[in-house]
Amino acid sequence: MQSLNFPTYDFRFKNSENKVHIFDPIRKKFVVLQPEEWVRQNVVQFLIQEKKYPKSLINVEKQINLKTLKKRYDIVIFDTKGKISILVECKSPKIIINQQAFDQIARYNMQLNAKFLMVTNGLQHFYCKMDYKQEKYTFLEQIPDFSR
Repeated sequence: MQSLNFPTYDFRFKNSENKVHIFDPIRKKFVVLQPEEWVRQNVVQFLIQEKKYPKSLINVEKQINLKTLKKRYDIVIFDTKGKISILVECKSPKIIINQQAFDQIARYNMQLNAKFLMVTNGLQHFYCKMDYKQEKYTFLEQIPDFSR
């Protein structure tokens, strides 16, 4: 797989049915290794190893309902009170991060109300802090580390 703009992590792989699978420590299962999944698994390791978020506060690929549509978010990180702290949208490295990606995460966040947003294709990372009172967001250099 393509090298990404993350530290190097150790991953578990297996071959099954002529496809490479990568182990997802959050879902506790092997999943087919696609370019977007490669980014997602690197983000998970980044959150655990660099940002020190406990696995128990990370959720991967869960369904949400947006009016009549059923969608799946990539990664959500909860705070210790059970509220959504960070919403992450992962794209394949081949996808350029553009307004559509930001529109997508904004639609998801209308339902989820995260404090922070991260959009990444593994090569470029964008971080925002939401200000719901002022109805705006501020771009950040980084998302916060875990704190109790």
